[in-house]
Amino acid sequence: MIQYARCDELKERIDSYRPFPKETLASLKNYYKISLTYSSNALEGNSLTESEIRIVIENGLTINGKPLRDIYETVGHAKAYDYLYTISARSPLKLSHIRMLHKLFYSMIDETQAGKFRKNRVFISGSSYSLPAPAEVPHLMDEFIVWFNEFEHKLHPVEFAALVHLKFVFIHPFIDGNGRVARILMNLALLRQGYTIAVIPPIMRGEYIQTLEIAHTNTQPFHEFIVRRVIETQKELLRLMSDDRVNSVNESVISYNDRVNPIYSIIQKYPGINTPKIADLVGKSIPTVSRNIAELKKGGLIEFRGAPKNGGYYIISTIKT
Repeated sequence: MIQYARCDELKERIDSYRPFPKETLASLKNYYKISLTYSSNALEGNSLTESEIRIVIENGLTINGKPLRDIYETVGHAKAYDYLYTISARSPLKLSHIRMLHKLFYSMIDETQAGKFRKNRVFISGSSYSLPAPAEVPHLMDEFIVWFNEFEHKLHPVEFAALVHLKFVFIHPFIDGNGRVARILMNLALLRQGYTIAVIPPIMRGEYIQTLEIAHTNTQPFHEFIVRRVIETQKELLRLMSDDRVNSVNESVISYNDRVNPIYSIIQKYPGINTPKIADLVGKSIPTVSRNIAELKKGGLIEFRGAPKNGGYYIISTIKT
């Protein structure tokens, strides 16, 4: 059963903190700008770590030894993210909005293709399904806009956001960058309904791609996947807001799909691994990994053994699925 009710419950908790102070709102926007830019680009093979993403976005610096395209993708995605907040929920979505999202993301990579529908056939590596011919794209995108504005308030917001992602990525209107624009549009749909940004960690790329492929014939696994990501992001926000209801004993039992589970899985696979090595494997900063490890320890799932300099983490309790 898809947990829309759980999404609604957590949204009510978040809404109890609203309206956020101006400073808090600005801080949260920047927090998710870094997180979403890192995760969305990393899903497509971008080599920058979350810490490097922060340096590029906040300080405007390049990273020595990193491809320029990775820098351009970072800057472009951050610009597209900022544009989300200008697309008001009080106004219908327009095709020009989607073109602008792609243009902002892609203009530094290839200005001649930025914001323009593809003129050539494209193929998704590993997929058994073909994409629409270029001549079909304009009509399909017109239909997409009509559908978006008709059903935005008729479906559950999380269900609608997942469908926005699917419908857009199955059209694949641009020559490149479609996955990132699909995730941006999904989050636009969530934001317009008062939800938080939903982040898909790079370590979950396999499950993400698999459910996308299955969605050609059965959309439920993808819906379930997105719902879990929404719930996880909502719980993270509540932790950031120091919600005691989430930090209580009942909430300390970490589910299989929580954001710390990738770290749990790594410790399970590599007993005795230390924090820096875990950070390298998940592509997160050491402070971020340390916070997640603390949650696993609090939940009674792992423990540290050995001396501080050469010890590591071990599983002591099976995680609930």
